[in-house]
Amino acid sequence: MTPTTPTLVPFDLAAITPEDDAPPAEKILAGQPTNRTWIVDESADGKTITGVWESTPGSWRASYEEWEFCSILSGAVVLHPDGEPSRRLGPGDSFVIRPGFDGVWEVIETVRKLFVIRLP
Repeated sequence: MTPTTPTLVPFDLAAITPEDDAPPAEKILAGQPTNRTWIVDESADGKTITGVWESTPGSWRASYEEWEFCSILSGAVVLHPDGEPSRRLGPGDSFVIRPGFDGVWEVIETVRKLFVIRLP
């Protein structure tokens, strides 16, 4: 049986039109961060999304109801989970953000990351 969709999806950003946005103004704590997202693949049910995300410097409040795996490709961020130690992350660092994360994303220098998100 031949699959109707590929089972291997390369991260070919040249073939994808990125989406530009920014954190909601009421959540921004510093700077004027802007984001760019390349959605590489999405599951049929829309609950699993993979891609590349980039942000310019700034900081904002963030809350997660979803799981997210991240791997930093370039740049630097500091994640400040409420009630937990802050963590600086840079190229080569990979991590998971669990549902229930409330805290601050602080982009120190323009960051680019790979991500896989699993929505509830």
